[in-house]
Amino acid sequence: MSSSRFSLRLDPDLKAWLEREAERQDRSAAWIATQAIENLRASTEAKRQMAKDAVAKADEGMFVSQGAVHRWMESWDTPGEVPAPKPAISLKRR
Repeated sequence: MSSSRFSLRLDPDLKAWLEREAERQDRSAAWIATQAIENLRASTEAKRQMAKDAVAKADEGMFVSQGAVHRWMESWDTPGEVPAPKPAISLKRR
């Protein structure tokens, strides 16, 4: 994969940490920074997709009541643990 040069300004403490971490991992500082950026991108895109999916699900208009969620959560790690509640509140748009 081809790459292009990119420069940035770092706080001296962050730069020192990056250089130490690169040495610990026997990698270049650029490799460590690239991995961090790739991880941030993956995390950001996953969060964005989860939010998009949640909005699409909410647009269906079916919701679980707060009380049902609380009862379910309070049952966690107990002998009487109950299954996750099913949507029972319909707020269809008109």
